[in-house]
Amino acid sequence: MTRDLVVRNIGSLITPAGRAPRLGADLGGVREVAAAAVVAQDGRITYVGPESLLRPDEIPPGAPVLDADGAVVLPGFVDAHTHLAFAGDRDGEIRQRLAGASYKEIAAAGGGIVRSVAATRAADRGTLVTLLRSRLDEMLRCGTTSAEVKSGYGLETSAELRSLEAIGEAARLHPVTVVPTFLGAHEVPPEHRDRRERYVEILVSEMIPEVARRGLATFADVFCEEGVFAVAESRRVLEAARAAGLALRIHADELCWTGGAELAGTLGARSADHLLFVSEAGMSALAAAGCAATLLPSAAFYLRLGRYAPARALVKAGVPVALATDGNPGGGLSPSMPFAMTVACFAMGLSLEEALTAATLNAAYSLGLEAERGSLETGKRADLVVLRSPRLLDLVRVGIPAVRTVVKDGRVVVRDGALAAG
Repeated sequence: MTRDLVVRNIGSLITPAGRAPRLGADLGGVREVAAAAVVAQDGRITYVGPESLLRPDEIPPGAPVLDADGAVVLPGFVDAHTHLAFAGDRDGEIRQRLAGASYKEIAAAGGGIVRSVAATRAADRGTLVTLLRSRLDEMLRCGTTSAEVKSGYGLETSAELRSLEAIGEAARLHPVTVVPTFLGAHEVPPEHRDRRERYVEILVSEMIPEVARRGLATFADVFCEEGVFAVAESRRVLEAARAAGLALRIHADELCWTGGAELAGTLGARSADHLLFVSEAGMSALAAAGCAATLLPSAAFYLRLGRYAPARALVKAGVPVALATDGNPGGGLSPSMPFAMTVACFAMGLSLEEALTAATLNAAYSLGLEAERGSLETGKRADLVVLRSPRLLDLVRVGIPAVRTVVKDGRVVVRDGALAAG
């Protein structure tokens, strides 16, 4: 199947630039080209610029032509934090939350992560693959072309390996580029609550070595949080993962300050995520380490946490700020990066251009994909989104489908809002 393509009649092409994250005042510094065209050959961009300057010899013979009809074209969105490998639902506890119950109260009553663990442990790999593909379909229709997917609802060796195998199989069968993350340290399972040190030992001496031996994950993650994994426990897990050759991510300072961001900086993690209660010292540590702050505004919204990560302070501190949906059964209920961008703008104070960079190039950096994806530039993979409108602002009109067409590696994979055949 051809991965050559010409995209013509682009009203406005808007993209961050470069193969490094945009920091500080440069976060919103996007490149905008009016009346533009993009040419892809063998899945890579070979021309991007004014259509009037496109020469006939720059067009691959027989390449299909996509008419953008004067609409905005953007890089494909990169969702840098999701928990899609789960079975079952948590609809009842979502209703509890709407009635006033807090995240901690629901978890203490046996809900939250452990409820999804029971359903996921009971699911076979084929079921998980089917569920994953369906969720990736939803994300793709919203313009996401690359995504991180975590395990973390198995919390025992066999179930965690099965989840990662399902993630790998779904990735091979789906257009979205998937970056797998091992999150066995998502919670201490009920059977180990009275001897939590035993579970940490299983993580570092059994799960991590086997995940690394099988090559099932790029990253390892840990939920460093009060009542979940303390900083010392998190450090032990992450150091074992790093020694096994896995790159590092960390859930940090979501429900209270723990020092998770400081730990991320010390260990050279690629990303620290959530960060609602990050300290000034934590911000400085992230900036010094070049560690991305992957912010999850949709999760704070759905969890009714009453606050959001201090995006403006993180930008000012020179931290690479990225965005993600936190897609999960309890708090990340929307697969839409445009919705995450909307909340980031209207609740966290980012400009639309800053949110765009955070959802594309900086999110790609969070996953180690910045050399290949996250911006529309010659030599990069041809992942792009055609909006339905000539106005970038229409991206944040919640309830109005913003994305018309999605191109992945030079191939149209969503056409008129529907998955393309083949």
